[in-house]
Amino acid sequence: MENTTGLRESKKLRTRQRLASTALELFLERGFDAVSVTDVAAAVEISKPTLFRYFPSKEDLILDRFADHQDEAARIVRDRAGGQTPVGALHAHFLAGLAERDPITGLCDHPNVLAFQGLLYSTASLESRMAHYTAREVELLGEVLEGESVAPLAARMAATHLVAVRQGLGRANWARIASGVSADDAYAAAVTEADQAFGMLADGLDKALSRRA
Repeated sequence: MENTTGLRESKKLRTRQRLASTALELFLERGFDAVSVTDVAAAVEISKPTLFRYFPSKEDLILDRFADHQDEAARIVRDRAGGQTPVGALHAHFLAGLAERDPITGLCDHPNVLAFQGLLYSTASLESRMAHYTAREVELLGEVLEGESVAPLAARMAATHLVAVRQGLGRANWARIASGVSADDAYAAAVTEADQAFGMLADGLDKALSRRA
């Protein structure tokens, strides 16, 4: 019975991954608005209702991968080193991501990453749906800050600013790469902007949020 359940879950995961990869391929080839959910379902040889059991919307076929990052900011703050503030922990993590050319920082010039980000930032419905994932990211980070005795409203405001800075820097880095600058050539400017943005937050938030003992 246990083996049967494991096989069933593995099959569902493979179907889910195939749907996501097929959808992305079709969207990049034809454009997001030119491809229907029916087109994606047909390409994977499943029904439209079956597709919606895996992904609640067309946008989620692309954006579901962001679910893996929704708890990232919360985890970084929760697990930060002694003596670090939440701002300092997220700042240090973002700088490490820049050094590694992590796609989530926008400083990545791999063609597939650029194509994906170009699709995301040029499609209104995708940007609108991203708000759902952003709201969850803010909520999770706010819960961690509340757990450190920050008042609920202050925790949510702080989380909103921290998430916005991470996303804003990522988009600015993508725009620079999309204009034709290589990730290596853009690195110094990306670090400078990250230092400036997180520094602006630190001036205010570090007075209101706790430093890890």
